[in-house]
Amino acid sequence: MASIILPGPRRGVQDQLGRLHWPLIIMLSLIAGAGVATLYSVGGGSWTPWAGTHAFRFAVSLIVMIVIGLISIRYWLALAYPIYFVALIALALVPLIGEVNMGAQRWIEIGPMQFQPSEMMKIGIVLALARYYHGIRAEQVSHILYLVPPLLMIGAPVGLVFLQPDLGTAIMIGATGSAIMVLAGLSWRLIFLGVVAAIGGAIAAFRFGVLHDYQLKRIFTFLDPDSDPLGAGYHLMQSKIGLGSGGLVGKGYMMGTQRELNFLPEMQTDFIFTIFGEEFGFVGAFGLLLLYFAVIMTGMNIALRARSHFARLAALGICVTFGLYVLINAGMVTGLAPVVGVPLPLVSYGGTVMLTIMAGFGIVMSAHLSRDPDGASL
Repeated sequence: MASIILPGPRRGVQDQLGRLHWPLIIMLSLIAGAGVATLYSVGGGSWTPWAGTHAFRFAVSLIVMIVIGLISIRYWLALAYPIYFVALIALALVPLIGEVNMGAQRWIEIGPMQFQPSEMMKIGIVLALARYYHGIRAEQVSHILYLVPPLLMIGAPVGLVFLQPDLGTAIMIGATGSAIMVLAGLSWRLIFLGVVAAIGGAIAAFRFGVLHDYQLKRIFTFLDPDSDPLGAGYHLMQSKIGLGSGGLVGKGYMMGTQRELNFLPEMQTDFIFTIFGEEFGFVGAFGLLLLYFAVIMTGMNIALRARSHFARLAALGICVTFGLYVLINAGMVTGLAPVVGVPLPLVSYGGTVMLTIMAGFGIVMSAHLSRDPDGASL
């Protein structure tokens, strides 16, 4: 508690701005730039309705990231539990006041704006678990009594999100929480038991009707996409055709037939990587994935240099969440994972997801600035 109340020496804002991790900011900006360019192409060479809004949202989100980064990691330690519980309450309110879009009740409307509490929870679960493990000793991490709180913290939002229904986000929250438990030092015996339990739970959900019909159809389509090429397998078949037709260097910017002939639904969100791959080919797609990899490795390097256990786990948790976005979306559009509606971070169109990602990297930036005794000062 003393570390929260006594923030120590302070630096000026101008000095702090100079100490920001500018290579990370540049890499995030390049990824967002790829998103703007692709959305411009998807819009038929127009800034509306997606590209211009995407660029504006990134500019705002970048400012949010910098502001969050300039706030000392001590304060995020103090705010970890409140942020988690606010997100949890918002999730609980979704069935009562949430807006229904595309058959799912996931959004809460505040005036002219809509936001997804599940996206806020992706940050909340990372901060809360990092705060929890920051406060216990290493030998307590694998003790049965100390496993109950983190399991409850993970299980509550996973259950609420699953009921919306949003299987992809529920999996992401559960996977992120589990990864933080492992990174905190969970014993290999408990990790093995957890994997077995997860597999058993997935089989039980499949056999006893826990999953919705459309979710089961997505799984069957993933296993055999050719079984219904004009129905459930249409998205995946068109995505693979688009990626394959891009070849080595692509068809050229704004020359993709999947976009031009409107064969692929949800081009601006879930399947935007297909459009990028068709226009820029294997070289462009691989280059974008390398850029994502560089961001993740940079974030992990910042985490490993952090001065506190909380900062370390929080930064690693953000990197895990970011990596899951990329892994699931890339796997989804290439047929290596079921279609679960997870966007490609900073490239797919969507304001709440972008703000969540950039706020998360604000925490990573705060860990970077707080690595010295006289680190972040606001």
